[in-house]
Amino acid sequence: MRARIMLGATGVGLGLWGLWLLLSVLEPRALFHLPLWLGGAVVADDALLVPLIIVLSVVVTHHIVRTTLLYVGITTLLAIPLLLRQGKGANPTILPRDYLRDWLLLEAIIIATGAAVFLFQRFTFNRSRASSDDIGGR
Repeated sequence: MRARIMLGATGVGLGLWGLWLLLSVLEPRALFHLPLWLGGAVVADDALLVPLIIVLSVVVTHHIVRTTLLYVGITTLLAIPLLLRQGKGANPTILPRDYLRDWLLLEAIIIATGAAVFLFQRFTFNRSRASSDDIGGR
């Protein structure tokens, strides 16, 4: 019980410290836009991404294809802030790379790997399965 209280107090303390850092860095105008941006992210997630994932999981039945689409989606979501920020005159010392090219290369590698695994499983396992004539030693 004592450890739980200590962990809770530590979590609250770190949360308050993070809030203090956020408030000390952002301008008051930016503090107004932050809840709007976070609310927009929640709406975009609930209205766009969740239905899209549900439809894709129903339509796409093969596990490897579903996993590949999941990895493409995750890496795209992680790359969106970098892709949006790069073209707006950002500091070249902070964002020195061509993130669009790197993101496209990463997506191509993920899709190629998923396709290779899909084709490998399809052509390897279909030929090695027993047919109905093999059952029972006939």
